[in-house]
Amino acid sequence: MKTFCGRANPTTGALDSVEESEEYDYHQEIARSCFADMLHDHDRNKKYYRGIRAAVARVKARGERVIILDIGTGTGLLSMMAVTAGADFCYAVEVFKPMAEAAQRIVEKNGFSEKIKIINKHSTDVTVGPDGDMQMKANVLITELFDTELIGEGALPSYEHAHHNLVQEACEAVPHRATVYAQLVESELLWSWAQLQPVEVEGARLVPPPAMGLCAGAHSVCDIQLSQVSPRSFTPLGPLCTMFSVDFSKPVSSAFQSHTSQFVARSGGRAQVVLSWWDLDMDPSGSVVCTMAPSWTYPQPKMAPWRDHWMQSVYFLPSESRVTEGEELGLTVCHDDYSLWYGLQSPSRRDSQTEAPPPRPCCTCQAHLVWTRPRFGELNDGRRTESYVSALRSVLMGDSVCLGVSDGSLLPVFARMIGAKKVYALENSRMCKQVIQQVLEANSMEGGVELLEIRPEQLTSKDLGGEQISVLMGEPCFSSSLLPWHSLFFWYCRTALAGLLRPNATILPRSATLHMVAVEFQDLWRIRAPCGTCEGFNVSPMDEMVQKSLDFRESREAEPHPLWEYPCRALTRSTGVMTFDFTQRVPQQPISSQGSLPLIRKGRCHGVALWMEYHLTADITVSAGLIGPVSEQGECEWSRHRKQGVYFLRSPWDSSDGAAVSYSFTFEPSTGDIKMDFSVEPQ
Repeated sequence: MKTFCGRANPTTGALDSVEESEEYDYHQEIARSCFADMLHDHDRNKKYYRGIRAAVARVKARGERVIILDIGTGTGLLSMMAVTAGADFCYAVEVFKPMAEAAQRIVEKNGFSEKIKIINKHSTDVTVGPDGDMQMKANVLITELFDTELIGEGALPSYEHAHHNLVQEACEAVPHRATVYAQLVESELLWSWAQLQPVEVEGARLVPPPAMGLCAGAHSVCDIQLSQVSPRSFTPLGPLCTMFSVDFSKPVSSAFQSHTSQFVARSGGRAQVVLSWWDLDMDPSGSVVCTMAPSWTYPQPKMAPWRDHWMQSVYFLPSESRVTEGEELGLTVCHDDYSLWYGLQSPSRRDSQTEAPPPRPCCTCQAHLVWTRPRFGELNDGRRTESYVSALRSVLMGDSVCLGVSDGSLLPVFARMIGAKKVYALENSRMCKQVIQQVLEANSMEGGVELLEIRPEQLTSKDLGGEQISVLMGEPCFSSSLLPWHSLFFWYCRTALAGLLRPNATILPRSATLHMVAVEFQDLWRIRAPCGTCEGFNVSPMDEMVQKSLDFRESREAEPHPLWEYPCRALTRSTGVMTFDFTQRVPQQPISSQGSLPLIRKGRCHGVALWMEYHLTADITVSAGLIGPVSEQGECEWSRHRKQGVYFLRSPWDSSDGAAVSYSFTFEPSTGDIKMDFSVEPQ
């Protein structure tokens, strides 16, 4: 039996449906799932264990048998903790079949088969009774159903159903309680991810369309490693507010709710962004707390536990507003069964008692559907914009006929502002076309750029008014790109358009170089590291399951990660390993590159970071990876706008004198894919 999977195709710029074996999809799911991250989270594990031991003891003190319901059991770790703590029986529910099978093997390996029953179902499908999945209702509810937003994985509906159908009244719950916190801040950096900012081009001011400024933006949460956003990047306008708590030991509702926290502004500024995270109280007294607070809230930031399965949330207010120091404010959070959103009220300005809760954000301008938050940040990056404007200025002339090839790019607008005779832009969707059209209209440039919803291979001289292209330009940026080299679609576009180019046409960028550096990750290595033993339990069957999936064909390839969120040290110098000449057509034959890089710093080599650098002109280069020199200690500064590729070594290598990273790359023109292999070898 076959299954169809989506895969980026750099030759077409599309997401293709590729036929794979029925095993492919779940092997990819397992290989990319980062189950190991949770098991390496010792802070989480220890606090769950303490909470479980206390809950079991409370039930036993009442003279009752301890019956556990563990929803989202994963490896079965929490159920094994419960049995070890003295539970009489555990029903462990896991909906993902491969994980449920691994949990069964783990339970058997640890000798708990007689006291733990693995149920491969969604918890809402579990039945209770003599012929049911559970013989009786549980009196201890253990769950790990949370995501960065707390409720985004359906925790509330699952709890609601469990309390009505699967657990006894007045049951114990681990965790016992969750509390959501939020802080109102002003941040030029973070706000640049939500709204298009004005930009100066050739003495003229390009302004965003009014509809964008009035748009509440995308509804989805922005989840990031907030520890990597320096406190110098934002100004708190109020205190950290306790927004609401959920007691998991009592019936839970998934219905809409809103909660408001009143406070006095501590400083004046522009209210733009809400930073949010949550805590778990593992026991009723709140003496065992697992917090998601970013590291800069700790007296000693290096002591903060690292976790990638639970991060922090950034919410953008529907519009920015000016607040003054000492002003009374009300921050309101609303939630439905799966998501949260925020609004700000000022009781001194309006009757807050009758004001309705803020509506769920919904993009009405289309820009937030076309541009991702990192893409907004990229478009608002003044230094990057100046590089492109300078490059365009150096190649454009009064008779230039320009064609832009990138999704939702402002380059064609810049080219028109600089003085190109005629500018065309190919857009991959009607929505992209409409967003750029809004920008043109807002700046009285209607007709200044002709927007064509045509694929490059379908473009004809007639579409260009009989003109030939003198400047072909791209950032390049395409919505289908997942890995750095997927932007090579620009090269395929240039090849398809060759017959429409003037003989001396300028291609911008003129070339791109794939760069690499071997790195030691501070924490990201945990998502791929085997666990072996976790809190005294043998979880090696999970390691074996993950390794099998990593070995399954293309699962052993690079994967995208925003490395600005994941600190690492360079252990080799960074180097260009392949260059793609856009002034020439895509070659017919594969391009290969081999070599080795000496390890120049001591450390543990976890893998290789990969990125593209675009050479706009002979002297202007824009990097989508490293954006500054590597420090003497190997510290790296990465672009926040694009994800880099990461290739994890099968086993980390402790660097020593004389070792080197050997690499091999092959670019296959027929598929646009780059095959790669790395190894660390003594020299």
